[in-house]
Amino acid sequence: MQEKGISQYYLLQNGLDNKTLDSLKKGKNITLLTLEKLCKLIDCTPNDIIEFI
Repeated sequence: MQEKGISQYYLLQNGLDNKTLDSLKKGKNITLLTLEKLCKLIDCTPNDIIEFI
């Protein structure tokens, strides 16, 4: 997000709610629909966001 100049405020204004944003910050689970929405907002792929360990 920093590389693309996208703020949390931008995410909130464009479809992510506070609860989802809080879950992301705390490393909690999110749905695939949320992941899709996040990828569209940030203009990236899921591989840019998640890593399987």
